[in-house]
Amino acid sequence: MAGLRLGPLLRYVDWESGTSATVWVETDRACAVEIRCPDGAGGTAPTFRVAGHHYALVVVTGLTPGSTTTYQVLLDGVPVWPTADSPRPASTLRTPSVPATGAVVAFGSCRWAAPAVSSSDPVGADVLDALSARLAADPEAERPDVLLLLGDQVYADETSAGTRAWIARHRRAAGTGSTAPPDQVADYEEYTHLYDESWGDPGLRWLLSTVPSCMIFDDHDVIDDWNTSAAWVAEMRATSWWHERIIGGLMSYWVYQHIGNLSPAELAEDEVYAAVLAADDGTEVLRAFAERAEADPESVRWSYRRDFGRTRLLMVDTRAARVLEERHRAMLDAEEAAWLAARAFDGLDGVDHLLVGSSLPWLLPPMVHFAEGWHAALCRGERGPRWARFGEWLRRRADLEHWPAFPSSFARLTETIAEVGRAGGAPATVCVLSGDVHHAYVAEPVWPEGRRPRSRVFQLTCSPLHNSVPATMRAGFLLGWSRPAKAFGHLLARHGRLVRPVVRWERTGGPWFGNQVMTLTLRGRSARLRLEQASAGGTRGRTPGRRGSDRSGARLVRVLDRGLTEGS
Repeated sequence: MAGLRLGPLLRYVDWESGTSATVWVETDRACAVEIRCPDGAGGTAPTFRVAGHHYALVVVTGLTPGSTTTYQVLLDGVPVWPTADSPRPASTLRTPSVPATGAVVAFGSCRWAAPAVSSSDPVGADVLDALSARLAADPEAERPDVLLLLGDQVYADETSAGTRAWIARHRRAAGTGSTAPPDQVADYEEYTHLYDESWGDPGLRWLLSTVPSCMIFDDHDVIDDWNTSAAWVAEMRATSWWHERIIGGLMSYWVYQHIGNLSPAELAEDEVYAAVLAADDGTEVLRAFAERAEADPESVRWSYRRDFGRTRLLMVDTRAARVLEERHRAMLDAEEAAWLAARAFDGLDGVDHLLVGSSLPWLLPPMVHFAEGWHAALCRGERGPRWARFGEWLRRRADLEHWPAFPSSFARLTETIAEVGRAGGAPATVCVLSGDVHHAYVAEPVWPEGRRPRSRVFQLTCSPLHNSVPATMRAGFLLGWSRPAKAFGHLLARHGRLVRPVVRWERTGGPWFGNQVMTLTLRGRSARLRLEQASAGGTRGRTPGRRGSDRSGARLVRVLDRGLTEGS
């Protein structure tokens, strides 16, 4: 009898008609997957196979706009979800009213897997477990319409003790003699274990089964510093193990994250998806796609657009779409940058709020901003070859690879945001949603008089969902916003012969440290921001979770609740 290995994950919900959704699952063998709702809505799909694993993305139709319905997962006609012993409510599909009048968007990044066998959590309570517990305890409470996971869903290069032990056993049994680092994943099969470890957590599993999600990768989904520079790429490609790592990473990202980001209409037009479904075994089809994506990043678009009523999300790939030649470095290649601008302006009079999902922050503490621009100038050779070598060394060790490290891309994104904000029918807010830096803050840009957008513009940064930051880095982030640090940044800018950015910006909230999630509540043209952190609760007498760690005692503590627009 077929069993459910991972999922269900509720991914896409149609906000145009309110009648369809997609649900992703992984099963332990080939079977027919059915999603069944009590009101007659549902859908079926056969599994497809990749590298010995079986998956399905089921399109659910017949839903009623503005409704909430429970659902079951059946494999070959046998119910497997909800599980008979689950202490949580049944998973639900909630559709928006049409036309929708607002959206609730939660977001964050950087969720390191829980320890394999431990009664304590070295990085503190998991904020998504805490959110899951709150929603399960009160199904009628407000819940997000969508959860944006802005990178580092898994850590391929910073594995837990349990995963390291599993990798050692797996490589011994496979007899592959892999030369990959023993504490990092090597290929597709080892990636599947990372997702099992992360998404198999009971609290997160239930949360993702009932709250739709949008995802994008960041570096740790593959490796720290992924695509930081052309020199880095050349160095990695020279190793004996990198090729299988990157191919396995791109293949697994496509299966576990990317296809769920797409609408049924987009899936129907996707040639790779069609070919994988048509094949008895889609491994070679998907591998050829990943090989092409690695060799020619411009041939693949990982970025995508989602509309939630009058709220638009543009989720941007800031890793694979980079141009790394030092004299022409860009965060986004020309086609990707043009895509972003075109989608930002498309039908703008029907958009109340524009969200740009970028795993990497656009606006950083001024000292960090100028330091990244300075080292980019050094690497370009502005101060000679010796400084260029130093710049490359520093770039990798200090993770100096955010938007300011790609000055032309920073300027283009800034101008796109300003032009959107000045356009006729401009949205009420333009918010860049980011993670990566293991703390949270709010920053607001200020344009020169005469160039100021009508839209309120914000950099909203929130991470980690479940990780930590060293005390020295905390001090650095705090210092980075100070006047002395800003003055030092200007000295670096002068040494690097940098052009001063057209905007200045100020921190208007934070920084906050801890495991945390931000939520935007968007109603008409009003916007409200909430930040909540996970606080560990009592665990005495509780039953441990799937991997021996009990995080169900955590609760959410509100740290910030502020309006971003007049009257919100």
